[in-house]
Amino acid sequence: MGFVDLSGSLGRHFGSIGVALEEYATRLSVTSAQQRHISGPSANRADKCLTQFCEALQVSDQLAITIDTAIPEHIGLGSGTQMALAIGSALNAFYGLDLSIRELASVMERGLRSGIGIGIFEKGGLVLDGGRGEQTIIPPVLVHLDIPEPWRFVLVLDERGQGFHGQQEIQAFKALPKFPAEEAAKLCYLLLMQALPAVVEQNIDQFGDVITQLQQSVGTHFASVQGGVFTSTEVADVMAWFVQQGAVGIGQTSWGPTGFCLFEDAANAEMVTRQARAAFADFEHLSFVVTAARNHGAQVTCG
Repeated sequence: MGFVDLSGSLGRHFGSIGVALEEYATRLSVTSAQQRHISGPSANRADKCLTQFCEALQVSDQLAITIDTAIPEHIGLGSGTQMALAIGSALNAFYGLDLSIRELASVMERGLRSGIGIGIFEKGGLVLDGGRGEQTIIPPVLVHLDIPEPWRFVLVLDERGQGFHGQQEIQAFKALPKFPAEEAAKLCYLLLMQALPAVVEQNIDQFGDVITQLQQSVGTHFASVQGGVFTSTEVADVMAWFVQQGAVGIGQTSWGPTGFCLFEDAANAEMVTRQARAAFADFEHLSFVVTAARNHGAQVTCG
């Protein structure tokens, strides 16, 4: 859902807020095998994760990994971190290494900027991390809250594009101007004193207002490298329409191109999303997903 201080203007870099969603998940199984074999979606990414883990911890890679589902890559849904931690957690259990999720994240070199993917793998729900200081290894989770059960997120996906990742993302961050200290201070206050209490008090309008302000601030800052507040102009058009229908918490997840918004319950979310599909039928590359939040972390079973 966005960063707080992109330039470290107040002493700590990044800091971010995010939510786990039910609709997308990475599910896989690991068994012993005579030779290494990986099957299923995102197998190439899983292969790199397996190599990284086994080389770092000096364990055998003679395993069969079957990926049942994988989060789509590079569309702002945290697919890389979830795959890395899924592989790491499965191998951790398989080999009985007794490593924590944060130790696994360090092995897999996750959390270099945002700690959201790690935090929601641990606990689900809404997570606010404290960014990176001089001694930070993994951004610490400062707040974890359950999202109210009735709330629903609507995602707008554009199949034509991917958000920045890899070296492209690194260069994009280097090209950004300095984030104003005054804006970082304002966002910190809004999150601490308005957004987080609003979740506890189930005040979706106030929570959504803060997320929209955060997204507008960060999106404007990113505009010089991604072409606008939203990466996809069609997603931007749809999100503006959703505002007119009463949606709150309007934004783009990570570098996009996925947009998101929030409704107070499933009935409203489904009704307005049906209307959106009809209103934007000409935008044939877009798809719409309604999902609840996931208020628990990853599950690992052995047997």
